Amino acid sequence: MSTLFSQARTRIPRFADAAVERARLTVVPRRETSARRTPFVVVVVLLLGGGVAGLLAFNTSMQQASFTATALQTRAESLAAREQSLSMDLERLRDPQRLATVAKQLGMVPPPNPAFIRLSDGKVLGQPLAATPLDAMRINALPAPKPKVLSPRPRIVKVKAPHKNAQHKTDASSPHSTPAAGKKKPQHHSQGAGR
Repeated sequence: MSTLFSQARTRIPRFADAAVERARLTVVPRRETSARRTPFVVVVVLLLGGGVAGLLAFNTSMQQASFTATALQTRAESLAAREQSLSMDLERLRDPQRLATVAKQLGMVPPPNPAFIRLSDGKVLGQPLAATPLDAMRINALPAPKPKVLSPRPRIVKVKAPHKNAQHKTDASSPHSTPAAGKKKPQHHSQGAGR
């Protein structure tokens, strides 16, 4: 047992010596860390530059799309206005009154007595007559007559004026006449022609 204990004592210092040998510190020269930082900085700068460039490109494309949308909206409104104008022109051209006026200017008249053909046996129904210019119908209505209230007949009243000589004789012959009464002129009431 003592031999065993002595062998163990001799092994322990060997392990300790080996551990001490391994644990000895040595001075290591400094390594430059700038070489490792440079690629990181370049990558960050490239990412930031790419992000800014991408953001500018996206903003430019959005502005271009906005301009295109505005131009298309303006064109759509212009085409809608043109469509409405053409629709109004078409309705004006389809107006029956206008068609009748154009037909009358071309000398067309409606037939006075039309005839019809029965398709089942081809028999003509009615007595067809040729249309003449006298058969033309009135397109425009006659002007409305004026009511009599707006144009009454004038009423004329004639009044005879008394002679001046006869007036003086009657004044002189009356004994109760005063000088002021003799000078009084008769009043004539004449009605106007409009009453």
